[in-house]
Amino acid sequence: MNHPHNHFYVFCEKHFPGIVWASIICHTLTTLTILLPPDSVQAAETPARNVPAVTPSRKTYHIAASSLETVLNHFGREAGILLTFSPDTTAGLQSTGLQGSYTLQEGLDRLLAGSNLYAVRDTNGKYSLHKLSKASAAEGNATILPEITVAADSGQTGGLPQPYVGGQVARGGRLGILGNRDIMDTPFNQTSYTAELIQNQQVHHVADILNNDPTAHANGSTSTGADDFSIRGFYVGNTDLLFNGMAGVTPSFFNSMMAESIERVEILKGPNALLNGVTPNGSVGGVINMIPKRAGNQPLIQFTASYISDSQFGGHVDIGRRYGSDKQFGVRLNGVYRNGNTPINYQSRESALAAIGLDYRGKRLRLSTDFGYQYQNLQGIRDYTTVAAGVPIPKAPGTRNNYDGPYDFSNPEVLYGTFRGEYDLTSYLTGFVAVGGSERSTRYILTNRTIIDAPGNLMAGSSGVGLSADKMYAWTLETGLQGHFTTGVVKYQTTLVYTTLDREWRRISVPAPLAYPTSNIYHPTFGPKPDSSLQPGPDNARKMQDLTLSSIALADTLSILDERVQLTLGARLQKIDSTGFNRNTGAITSSYKEDKITPMVGLVVKPWQQVSLYANYIQGLQQGPTAPLTAVNAGEVFAPFVTQQYEVGTKIDFGRIATTLALYQVAQPSGIIDPATNVFGVHGEQRHRGVDFNVFGEVIRGVRLLGGAAYIDSELTRTQNGINDGNRGPAVPKWRLVLGVEWDTPFFTGFTLFGRVTHNGPMYLNAGNTQKIPDWTRLDMGARYMFERSNGKLITLRANINNVLGKNYWDANAFGQLTLSDPRVFLVSATVDF
Repeated sequence: MNHPHNHFYVFCEKHFPGIVWASIICHTLTTLTILLPPDSVQAAETPARNVPAVTPSRKTYHIAASSLETVLNHFGREAGILLTFSPDTTAGLQSTGLQGSYTLQEGLDRLLAGSNLYAVRDTNGKYSLHKLSKASAAEGNATILPEITVAADSGQTGGLPQPYVGGQVARGGRLGILGNRDIMDTPFNQTSYTAELIQNQQVHHVADILNNDPTAHANGSTSTGADDFSIRGFYVGNTDLLFNGMAGVTPSFFNSMMAESIERVEILKGPNALLNGVTPNGSVGGVINMIPKRAGNQPLIQFTASYISDSQFGGHVDIGRRYGSDKQFGVRLNGVYRNGNTPINYQSRESALAAIGLDYRGKRLRLSTDFGYQYQNLQGIRDYTTVAAGVPIPKAPGTRNNYDGPYDFSNPEVLYGTFRGEYDLTSYLTGFVAVGGSERSTRYILTNRTIIDAPGNLMAGSSGVGLSADKMYAWTLETGLQGHFTTGVVKYQTTLVYTTLDREWRRISVPAPLAYPTSNIYHPTFGPKPDSSLQPGPDNARKMQDLTLSSIALADTLSILDERVQLTLGARLQKIDSTGFNRNTGAITSSYKEDKITPMVGLVVKPWQQVSLYANYIQGLQQGPTAPLTAVNAGEVFAPFVTQQYEVGTKIDFGRIATTLALYQVAQPSGIIDPATNVFGVHGEQRHRGVDFNVFGEVIRGVRLLGGAAYIDSELTRTQNGINDGNRGPAVPKWRLVLGVEWDTPFFTGFTLFGRVTHNGPMYLNAGNTQKIPDWTRLDMGARYMFERSNGKLITLRANINNVLGKNYWDANAFGQLTLSDPRVFLVSATVDF
């Protein structure tokens, strides 16, 4: 019986037989002890998880004396925060104002001193005032209580870096085995989008948050029902998404990860094999990591009613609470249900999500666990479309057009869970362990039509129609040690980690005995409905692949001059073990078992506190090829592909607005046959030289910017027989520009306007550069109004329009497939806090 628990037992038996688990722990402790001899180590005064602390930004205030209510409102506007309280809370209280340079916490401490009030930050980035208990008031503890979900922390399970001014982007994010790092201490280009941005833009799927980023792009529309990305011009599959730093957990294949239970979406640009290891699909352009929500210090009960055109109605409940004398136990619940017709002809979507996050925060022990269930039923899929060789790409049809028809569908569901824990063994050494798993299944029908001429006619036939089902099990583990110590003038942050991922993929596909007529993308016609009695179920799927990815990595960051110069060195031994099976007979059809050591070097230099110069060399790994039968060396198995990145950049924090400028080169190899010798080898290459520019923050009070520009010089430097040498890589635009603006209107308190413009340059569908996709520009707009009820609780009304002008355009992925833009979409919601 193929039950997920059976797979877990096999996983444990395979990787941790007998006393191997204890042996690994002892060996790891011994190794780090050797690296850190007692006579040469000065233990840090704080636990490893608290280093390095994020330096809060300071601001100069000139706020005149007045009533405390007036001064706090003035301070909130200047600091760029939302501070809510009942007028009764501050009634009769006066303030001397605030003059001088303060961090956010220092400013609040100063203003609330002696008032018997304190401020608490909730998980949405809002602040509220509360009265101290009599005991606390007697001790004079009028201060801001830190919100554990945003506390600066470099550990594996610790709190998240604080949001930057404006609340849309965080000050840092998780850098794989290096833990959480502030943006100014990161030798890479990373952007971490917050839950506040997700909620305000009414983002329902993680892919949609990438609309704010010029470097990372969701290739295609929501009509396909599956996520497909590119970062720095290279393909990133949705099987490679990370959940809380772990691969193999998120929904994938004909699925889109829902965003309502996510606190942060972190996008790391470029190869990252040392940081995160090899992912199942071997994506080298970058990685997307999702951080789940945690309970805040303040109880949260929030309900959002939503509408999406044409007739999708739904609701989202978000509940969080902490328990215990020190609020050490936390519970966060998220539940979502939506159903109705989309703006695309013949298409409807049903979505459901249930997620719970539990955490414990002790003095030395920190634990967290997440469980989730997600279901989607997309009827009338408008899938990717191919174009026959030599055929020019026709003009994009109307955005509501569905040329695939009403019968294509997918109904994926996934159960997933993770556990993370860490324990401070000493004041300078922390041990951590994380495990995760998922069970994913789906049924689907895909037509896969092909455009055969310039007028947009679609090929007739039945070969492209398949009634299919998939089943996938995955289990993952990460364990290691993280240390912090000092020798002389050098500070060290050292991490030793072991990771492994086991995945079993099953599939069954039944050809449909139907004849699909010739059709047209502008005026589609459809054949008969497939016989649903022939549709197989996921439990009938047969094994097609076993995949094991295991590795051990060591990384160390050396800092001098008060951490103004930081050098990070590391290496990972990565093993890839993949076996392919004939789904009908169970016979092994392919076998791959290779390993590779992948290094990384990163440097950060801060000539001034608000300026960071950085550089890195890092690699990405993919499963190597096997020589084809037509080659002299047929059957030869090659080591993993090594994609190399060289990058330099600068980051400037102006206090209220920050910018990142990066210049990079990424070269990805490929296998080709030498025409002179007929020997297959890893001689092909696609090279991207590019520039990334990102900007975020509040340019002036009440006006926030988010976006940037990406330039990519893509070149196929070595191709088969040199035919395409010098051409641009498929689906890689030279320019991509994104600029989003939010404006808190001064004439109507609580009312905010939003606008975003995206421009995507022209690109080619094929390596021969004979099929060109025109450039396109899209406008998105929105507004929200936030106000208090008489009990001090908030109500927020939001309205967004995506693709305001209804622009019809083609997008594409690296596999030579087209997808049509989404229609104009209206989103309306009302969020009520209880």
